[in-house]
Amino acid sequence: MKHQVLVIEDDKLLNSLVVEHLRGIGFDPFPAYSWSTAEKYLCDHEPKLVIMDVKLPDANGVELLQKLAQESPVVVLTAFGSVQDAVKAMKAGAAEYLVKPITLDELELVVQRVVTNAYLQQDHQFCKARLQSRSDRFMVGTSAALQQTEKLIDAVAPNDISVLVQGESGVGKELVALAIHECSPRNTRNFVAVDCCTLQEKLFESEVFGHEKGAFTDARQQKRGLIEGAEGGTLFLDEIGEIEASIQAKLLRILESGTFRRLGGTKDLHANVRVVAATNRDLEQLSREGRFRADLYYRLAGFVVNVPPLRERREDIEQLVEHFIHNHNFSRRIEKRLAASALRLLKAYNWPGNIRELKNIVERAIILSGDSSVIRKEHLAFCASQLSGQSSLSLNFDSEPSLDDIEKAYLALLLERHSGHRSKIARVLGVSERSVYRMVEKHGFGN
Repeated sequence: MKHQVLVIEDDKLLNSLVVEHLRGIGFDPFPAYSWSTAEKYLCDHEPKLVIMDVKLPDANGVELLQKLAQESPVVVLTAFGSVQDAVKAMKAGAAEYLVKPITLDELELVVQRVVTNAYLQQDHQFCKARLQSRSDRFMVGTSAALQQTEKLIDAVAPNDISVLVQGESGVGKELVALAIHECSPRNTRNFVAVDCCTLQEKLFESEVFGHEKGAFTDARQQKRGLIEGAEGGTLFLDEIGEIEASIQAKLLRILESGTFRRLGGTKDLHANVRVVAATNRDLEQLSREGRFRADLYYRLAGFVVNVPPLRERREDIEQLVEHFIHNHNFSRRIEKRLAASALRLLKAYNWPGNIRELKNIVERAIILSGDSSVIRKEHLAFCASQLSGQSSLSLNFDSEPSLDDIEKAYLALLLERHSGHRSKIARVLGVSERSVYRMVEKHGFGN
């Protein structure tokens, strides 16, 4: 698609020359001989560049500059010797200026430079916003468990060693990997994530290592892999416990020698990447069973960051909910808050799906709450079976129970089911044994 350029110049001959030259070098120019014509054009178009005279028959170009420059870069045309006008234009926001009579070579050079600089600026702002959004999505909460994870990230990030991030599904392992990358000296280069669960062996090898022309039937040309895309940055291998043994050997080679080969290649290539891997499986146990290379595990496990499940940081739930509400598109139209009864219900739940599950439930509740500014417990996607964590469990009440009633009934059922074994009950509830003792005492089951 050709870049649109608006040319505002009342000298019709000059306007025609500029327009024809811009069209000849691949732009899509539109001629305007007055501000009124340009204004109509701007109502329906967003040009990549505006070229304008500072003195128009129906407007003062310098006065219009500040507004125009907020939308598109502007190159100002000024008469020979009008240095004062040029200075005013630059102060008002012009990207460049050209003194009449202009040469077409100079016009082309200035236009290409301004358009290129505009794209570089856009890329910078995009990357900056992306990094900021990553930062904003992570580290929501003040619990002791989360603070311990933060300390580990701060400790390992500056050191260029491999890291293994461990935790249940949905706890935010990729966000931890992002935080390690962004706190490291590699943060100005790419963070490349690879989902090891979704790629078959050959496709994984081609995507990660790249391939040479003719390496397989459809390999019509050379392809660089994600390792080369992460050059100087971080390669994040999500759910590394799922990869095949042959791929494990190639990853081990990268960690040991810093080299790799593209699929079908014979040349050793240098891999200037930091590897951060994540898993929800017990890699140590898998290595003992021969299902994961022990040497690769020990290479990765030189530094381990354990990400706590949500049930171990319940005090963060309120902040997480506020964060999800604030960042949800629908909630921006209506200021929403969580009712105290709904928050109690969220804190009582065991969260097998962790933060991902909480986010889904909150976003669903935002929709179900409609135009109401308050998210109530009836808007949450909970039922008695969810609170128990077992689909076959039912709790019956003669009338609508309070949260204490549910807690007491559920505790009674667990005491009966596990013969009063409080450590087992603690594991089911995801709390400490001390908490179970307090609950037993609170509801009078200890007498």
